[in-house]
Formats: sequence, C-alpha cells, structure tokens
Amino acid sequence: MDTRKKYTFEGWLGLGEGVHAELVDGELVMMDQPTILHQAISGNIFVQISNSLKDKSCKVFSGRTGVRLGADTVFVPDVMVVCDKSKLDNGKVCDGAPNMIVEVLSPTTARHDKVVKFTKYLKAGVREYWMVDPDTNTVQSYVLDNGRYVMNPYSDEDTAVPVHVAEGCTVNLQEVFHA
Repeated sequence: MDTRKKYTFEGWLGLGEGVHAELVDGELVMMDQPTILHQAISGNIFVQISNSLKDKSCKVFSGRTGVRLGADTVFVPDVMVVCDKSKLDNGKVCDGAPNMIVEVLSPTTARHDKVVKFTKYLKAGVREYWMVDPDTNTVQSYVLDNGRYVMNPYSDEDTAVPVHVAEGCTVNLQEVFHA
C-alpha cells in the first residue's frame, strides 16, 4: 500500500476491512490498533450514550464507522452521534459533520486528535467534540459556539457530564474510567 500517493474517498473504501487508516486531504494516515483500555473506555461511553438515546432520533455509532468531510478526508472516530439520518444515506459512512464525536487519546494519536482532527471538526461544524485522556482520567468537551469551540473540562469525579447535542443525555465518568 503506497501511503505517498493521493487517495480519494473511493480509494479509502477500497483499502479493505483489516486496514486501520484515515484520510486527511488525500494523504493516508495509518492508525495503530486500539489498546484494550482504549476500547473499554470508548465502549463505556458508547453504552451510556446508546442507552440514553433509545427511542430518540439521534443514533450513536462506534469503532469502524467513518466520517467523510469532503472528497479526500475521512476520519474514524471512537464514538459519534448522528441526528440527521440523511447523512447516513450512503450506508458506508456519515457523510458530513455528525453532531458529536468522541476521540479517546493514545500516545500515537494524541497530536493527530488534538490538532488535525480538532481543526477539521471545527471547520466542518461538528457541534460537540470530546477528547478523552485515559492517562489523566479526564475529558475535554468542546461545544461549538459562534464558530469556535468552548472547552469544558471534566474528570473521573464527574457523574453527569452533559452530552449537549442530545437533551437529557449524560455520561458518568466514574463508570467510564473505573468500570
């Protein structure tokens, strides 16, 4: 696989199931397999949001569902919430900005999540972006307000962190980090 060549969305789709990669402005970015801790944390967040969204129009996705932000940028967040079902019409990815994205930081992806994805998600209009840090048991929740993100910090002491894009939905961080 040539990571130097320019890729499109269709080329990214053709990589196959076992390839963990994202596409940033046509450049293929290879991703490491997530650790067990990483998967446990994202799974705990997914379950809590999923339980809260039962019988609501917003849906939560985890793991392998991509987000296409243009013809040559595709990210694969740990968790995302989509309230506009028309963005799921192609059956393969969320086409455009989901309402919320959660990224669990790891040593190999932290800079990518904090800089590249942060900038792209802001520009695309993702209304809420969480960066979850397993090393410090903290969450930085960024909520879009007048074209910029406002950061709200939370720790594993917090039992009711609001999911701003889904009324009444909260996440208990004690259960996320200590389950």
